[in-house]
Amino acid sequence: MLLGIHVQNLALIHEVEVDFGKNLNILTGETGAGKSIIIGSVNLALGGKASKDLIRQGADSALVELYFKTDDKKVIKKLEDMDIPADDGNITITRRLMPNRSVCRVNGEIVSARVLSEVSANLIDIHGQHDHQSLLHISKHLDILDDYSKVSFGTLKQDMADAYELYMDLTKTLENANLDTESRRREQSFISYEISEIDEAKLIAGEDEELSVQYKKMSNAKKITDCALETYQMTENSASDAVSRGLRALYPAAEYDTQLSGLLEQLQDIENLLNDFNRELSGYMEGLVFDDETFAAVEQRLDLINDLKAKYGATIPDILDYKAKKEAELEKLENYDAYIQDLKKKLAGAKENYEALAAKVSDIRKNESRTLENLIEEALKELNFLDVRFEIQIRSANHPSKNGMDEVEFMISTNPGEPVKSLSKVASGGELSRIMLAIKSVLADADDVETLIFDEIDTGISGRTAQKVSERLAVIAANHQVLCISHLPQIASMADHHFLIEKNVENDRTATHIQVLDDEASSGEIARMLGGAQITGKVIENAREMKSLAAKTKKLLRCRQ
Repeated sequence: MLLGIHVQNLALIHEVEVDFGKNLNILTGETGAGKSIIIGSVNLALGGKASKDLIRQGADSALVELYFKTDDKKVIKKLEDMDIPADDGNITITRRLMPNRSVCRVNGEIVSARVLSEVSANLIDIHGQHDHQSLLHISKHLDILDDYSKVSFGTLKQDMADAYELYMDLTKTLENANLDTESRRREQSFISYEISEIDEAKLIAGEDEELSVQYKKMSNAKKITDCALETYQMTENSASDAVSRGLRALYPAAEYDTQLSGLLEQLQDIENLLNDFNRELSGYMEGLVFDDETFAAVEQRLDLINDLKAKYGATIPDILDYKAKKEAELEKLENYDAYIQDLKKKLAGAKENYEALAAKVSDIRKNESRTLENLIEEALKELNFLDVRFEIQIRSANHPSKNGMDEVEFMISTNPGEPVKSLSKVASGGELSRIMLAIKSVLADADDVETLIFDEIDTGISGRTAQKVSERLAVIAANHQVLCISHLPQIASMADHHFLIEKNVENDRTATHIQVLDDEASSGEIARMLGGAQITGKVIENAREMKSLAAKTKKLLRCRQ
């Protein structure tokens, strides 16, 4: 459930914080008051498209925070799998929008837009102002049916998509493998040359690093020798003599004081360490003699390795991996006919597997479509489509795809005796809006999404139809939290929580505010929606009566659930 929202410096909003309740939350206000900014804020927080123009003028950044509470174990587990603290089902989604970037967080952890989408998909479903227009696109119909069928699919649809990807990869490989004899010979010759060049080098992993160390040492041999010699002279002569004199001076006194005996031992250790150091340094200097032939060999070997790196890979293991791949390619070319036959066999198997999975998916779609047809048709009747017939037609698609081999289309008849036709040929804008509401309500019950948001779902309707839509929203809100922006009094009167969105001028600047209305204030807002500019006592009385009747209807409808 969406507990609340906090918005700061976004568009016309300076700062707004509002707490939402269970069941049906209705947001109303004058045209242009900024109602859609609230829904836009939610969309933005959930990873929607952001623009720096949304930042309120004069502000450095905009902030949207959403507060959710969920008992859904799937959502909590998803968060835990992503190493995001679940916090007993309390989820805070934050997005800060800055001129050049935005930052998304879930419970304080920075996440990508993809992760944000995965988390929010099980928390909230948003229906925007023009989303019902997507019903005019047949591809959307397949998505809706598959959303409804996903429990029955299990992993089958993903398995089919994976099988399709393999099928397409093998198809492309076979297409690219059709080389003529001459091209094949040229390719064999070139690959053989590359393999031979790498083989002749007899590369050993790590040798380039060792050679680099040797080369650096040889190149700086004179400087190293001078420094080592100077150090040896200082430690062998000055330091060693000084420590010896110190030992001789301290030795007689140590016989009289045990504390000095300890210090004497330390100085003896220093003398021993210094002698060991000088011996090792002397031996090191003796080994610093490099002949030009050795240096040239190291330099030549490094040049060879670097040349191979420039051609075949950044490291010796990369070069050897490249060689292994080329050897596999050469084997294919040398046994070309067998390779092609094997590829065709694999392709046939991949195609057969894909088609078998697609057939299973199609069977599930046909099964589930019959149930979904009935549910949507019943929901449409409750939305004042009195003689409606709704069908889901499943046809073979022209081309296979990752979604299978089906094409799905929703068909409807809204008049008795008329055959069902495509939605695009029958439904008006208002009807599309109601059809989408029916579909969303059915999917919500099947999917257990906790919160649904409808932005002006009442477009193009009025009268009895508006009353039916308000009743349907009340029914959906019995088992879900619903947020709905509306301009119709019939819907506003059905609210369990009524919010007013207003636009005011403060300090010569326009700002949008939102406030929760009590019963009396709610009646006043409904009266405004009924009466327009002039609100009389009769209009207010009418608004109160609407709220009273809506409360009784709502109670009756929810008792039936």
